[in-house]
Amino acid sequence: MNYATIKPCDIANGPGVRVSLFVSGCTHHCENCFNQEAWDFAYGDPFTPEVEEQIFSDCDHPYIAGLTLLGGEPMEPVNQRGLLPFLRAFKERFPDKTIWCYSGYTLEQLTGEGSRCRCETTDEMLSLIDVLVDGEFVQALYDISLRFRGSSNQRLIDLHKTRETGEVVLWDDGKVYSSHEM
Repeated sequence: MNYATIKPCDIANGPGVRVSLFVSGCTHHCENCFNQEAWDFAYGDPFTPEVEEQIFSDCDHPYIAGLTLLGGEPMEPVNQRGLLPFLRAFKERFPDKTIWCYSGYTLEQLTGEGSRCRCETTDEMLSLIDVLVDGEFVQALYDISLRFRGSSNQRLIDLHKTRETGEVVLWDDGKVYSSHEM
């Protein structure tokens, strides 16, 4: 697996200050994607143990709230296979930090039998993710006022509560916002 970039101090892709990993490779090719160069699976640099250790080092500060996975597409099967061991190690080292994942695939696609994005690692990977921001970016639904997403079709899913209830539960940080902000 390759990665496009790492942002060690990101405040745009989840709550608090986060470390964001942008993986390479995406088959969605959304119109006006902000990161088209990362569509290519060969773009960027190899995701090596040294890169993993740098991310762990970047996360090892009390002001870092967690890790965010973006792309490209973290939930492409080849990327899931590359990320799963890393996420296991991350949760072991930082059990109190959250993992957010942005995916053009919906939760239903990721959990549905026969879906092209579902593979042998999907269920465990989803079990390690706290919030899934799902759905392709849709230019016609673009809204700059939305928190942590680009278009109104995308959902911020609390995966822990979703597993507990068996129904999709949207993430709620407990703060009061106007309806267009969530």
